[in-house]
Amino acid sequence: MNPERLFDEGANRYDALLVVSFGGPEGMADVMPFLDNVLDGLCLPEAARRRLAARYERFGGVSPINAHTRALVAAVREDLARHGPALPVYWGNRNWRPLLPDTLRRMEADGVERALAFVTSTFGSYNGCRKYREDLYRAVQGLRRPPVIDKLRYGYNHPGFIAAFTERVAEARARIPAERRDDAAILFTAHSLPESAARHAPYVEQLREACRLVAAGLDRPPSRRRLVYQSRNARYGSGEWLGPDIRDALAEEKKRGGTHVVVAPVGFVCDHMEVVMDLDVEAKEQADELGIDMVRAATVGTHPAFVGMIRDLVRERSTGRPERAALGTKGPSHDRCPPDCCPSGRPGPPAPALCGQSG
Repeated sequence: MNPERLFDEGANRYDALLVVSFGGPEGMADVMPFLDNVLDGLCLPEAARRRLAARYERFGGVSPINAHTRALVAAVREDLARHGPALPVYWGNRNWRPLLPDTLRRMEADGVERALAFVTSTFGSYNGCRKYREDLYRAVQGLRRPPVIDKLRYGYNHPGFIAAFTERVAEARARIPAERRDDAAILFTAHSLPESAARHAPYVEQLREACRLVAAGLDRPPSRRRLVYQSRNARYGSGEWLGPDIRDALAEEKKRGGTHVVVAPVGFVCDHMEVVMDLDVEAKEQADELGIDMVRAATVGTHPAFVGMIRDLVRERSTGRPERAALGTKGPSHDRCPPDCCPSGRPGPPAPALCGQSG
């Protein structure tokens, strides 16, 4: 495929911005229906399903992700109103209300003809890219006049994302005693994936680059940073998943004599149940048992630089032959996904998806 076809050089006119997120339950009655949506199509034993439900039930069935996404939508809406382009901002989730099909019906009723979609994932993987594009395809089925939707590119090496997360990590490092700060490792975390899916996606490469850029902004050497993974409790199938796990990494830090670590969830733009349970509860409990002072960096959330990144990405797609901001040596990611973008790694042909090239 000609790489130029993956970039949109037109000065497009848009009617709206759609924020697309994972979604989460907001009460005990929501938990099992939410998990039914999350696990649809996966052969997960009932015992494993119940273990996942118990994680939500520990917090009254409330995941923080919807509250965080509401705050992000409000911040983006205010930012676009102040700086332009002044687009209405809609919100639709994959797994819980407001669900994407409902939001797309509302957009059609409001007369939206062409919209941009910002997916709250800054790295390319099946779950962070292709699956959302499949969700968008299903969401517009049955609409008489569905909006044309263009997906904004990955922001993993955009200056706004890197600046926002660098500041979050710096704030966490400042909570470590000054005399131990330079020796404290930074453990960057991201959601583990099946190796079969990660093998055919840019996920790991993009994560490593983002970690390198953040560490460079903090003047931290490679020896004191590491990319590790979390959320392997969600694993399915018999194949291997990405590692090392955060808990294994903490044990290794103890063996090397480490006493302080910063855990930095670079793979997540906001807190949700897996960030809270995997890091704030389980990893923290293990760190305490090991005698390690663990400080968790905040996610980027509504950091002004991150919100500004979203505005910048919107302007890119509204400007002819735009300059695309990107740090490091890898350049900006594509605007239109290639046909083989981020496959699931499971047998069978891929499902139809929006926002990509057909060939």
